[in-house]
Amino acid sequence: MKKSYPGMTAVAILISLGSLLAGNAFAEGLPEKSIVVSDVGFATPESVEYYAAEDVYLVTNINGSPFAVDGNGFISKIKPDGSVIDLKWIDGAKKGATLNGPKGAAIAGKNLFVADGNQVHVFALPSGKQKKSITLKGSTFLNGITPGPQGSVYVTDSGFDEGFKPNGTDAIYQVWANGKHKAVYKDKDMGHPNGIWYDKGRLIVNTFGSGKVFSIDMKGKKSTMPTPPNGSLDGLVLLKDGRLLVTSWGGSALYAMDKKGDYTVMASDLDAPADIDVDTRRNRVLVPLFKQNKVAILPY
Repeated sequence: MKKSYPGMTAVAILISLGSLLAGNAFAEGLPEKSIVVSDVGFATPESVEYYAAEDVYLVTNINGSPFAVDGNGFISKIKPDGSVIDLKWIDGAKKGATLNGPKGAAIAGKNLFVADGNQVHVFALPSGKQKKSITLKGSTFLNGITPGPQGSVYVTDSGFDEGFKPNGTDAIYQVWANGKHKAVYKDKDMGHPNGIWYDKGRLIVNTFGSGKVFSIDMKGKKSTMPTPPNGSLDGLVLLKDGRLLVTSWGGSALYAMDKKGDYTVMASDLDAPADIDVDTRRNRVLVPLFKQNKVAILPY
């Protein structure tokens, strides 16, 4: 059932080259026909996941400190035109759901996996009912997440304590919906891994600390990849045409790396662009703007 939210009227704004958003400087760096979803109640949006089966976007909201165990995180469900279906579709403040500071989200099979502190929460789809919370002992700041083989996901531990103080727990884990999990790569000098993508037996990873991009094969061999123009990297997706998309807080940008390893700016003036996904039906990149409580929907 659809829900309405009084006062939340500016749900989607269409931007063209000839008519940019007045008063929103970041809009100047967006492609033509972008949509900015604002003033709808997002609270520190960290990740957007495309749920193809329902043709909707799922937005994780930290709603406070990313380190706090406060039970007030939530996940929003919105339409591709930017209108809100349910602001708090899954609500950590309600009985039956655990969400503190939800970050990366990924769909594998009929499950939605969400990284949150030292736990990965598993929610059934399409109901959104919570099935399990899996604690990864030794982890501290689970962050990026990507679907893997056989219904599993891979998740990064960025290795931060409160205040983003490095603590050396940098790692990558593989997690299954039944609670099984294992560390597949650990290195305290990894550079605070963030965005992650599984591609044909390898993992592509970027880092928030060192600003590097690298790949890891299933035997644990690490290979460096071209470095984006700016650092503090967050979201990462690989398009079907071979382009690698990376968001950068340092550059306030969305970068695209071609098959030759050259980076171009796909969008700029993005304040704290976080964990991204792709709407494969409409060829769009979905970018949460962490500090502005907005989501940018960009054509590619």
